[in-house]
Amino acid sequence: MSGVLLLDKPIGLTSNAALQQVKQLFNAAKAGHTGSLDPLATGMLPICFGEATKISTYLLSADKHYRAVCTLGVNTNSGDADGEITQTRPVQGVSEARVRDILAEFTGVIQQIPPMHSAIKRDGVPLYKLAHQGIEVEREAREVNIFSLDLIRLEADKLEIHVHCSKGTYVRTLAEDIGEALGCGAHISVLRRTGVGALDGEALHSLASLEARAEEQGRHSLDELLLPVESALPDWPQVRLSEDASFYLKQGQPVFVPQLKERGLVRLYAGETHFLGLGTVLDDGRVAPKRLLNIPKSKVS
Repeated sequence: MSGVLLLDKPIGLTSNAALQQVKQLFNAAKAGHTGSLDPLATGMLPICFGEATKISTYLLSADKHYRAVCTLGVNTNSGDADGEITQTRPVQGVSEARVRDILAEFTGVIQQIPPMHSAIKRDGVPLYKLAHQGIEVEREAREVNIFSLDLIRLEADKLEIHVHCSKGTYVRTLAEDIGEALGCGAHISVLRRTGVGALDGEALHSLASLEARAEEQGRHSLDELLLPVESALPDWPQVRLSEDASFYLKQGQPVFVPQLKERGLVRLYAGETHFLGLGTVLDDGRVAPKRLLNIPKSKVS
């Protein structure tokens, strides 16, 4: 079994706990999630099964889409509603026009200081463990890219935004920084991930729906919900190889593809539909294998 499941992670569950439940439901020997969500967060958590785990790193590095509700006027020690309140301030003079101006200032390449409540390690110890001990250490700012930052609604002390950002972006930190720019502070009260890379707007499957389907139709029916392995890389150019070229490529040899115009990383197919894996186009125009998968033709949709 190889493929990608788009799980709708519920609130209050860690990403790893959700993964273990799904893995048990599918009776899967090999599975991994691609990009943790905080227990407070819900939404898209791609889970890779079998051969799909070999390309999970490309989903980890993909850009992300979020819908976030920021509660203005209140700061917490974690930057979200799970933390303890550290400061409250009045929410005054916060208009839609002002919010839009502030959001524009945070769009593009910006610097972020990672929060203490994060998995980043200092001397081998995750920062969140230090934070739980009341220890705060200096963190270096990191460069992230906010591709778009749009106002959805502003009602009283609730500011809802859509965030399209690069990997490594902390939406909690973004909310705190926006709150400071508005002069009132803020924290994340609701966070939902709606897209990962090109997997944006796809149907998500809740744990409850998976359990119900397994009960009603059998566990084998869950396999029908998996997206093909290559669905995680839909924007990459496709290169289709002849039977001979596919044979030599699978032996680790670069192969010549007539009239090839692509450059860089590509998706490789034997014929029209059999996904072989990832390749790279060399300077001399030949295609070399980069990450090949072992997916039988009968399991390619």
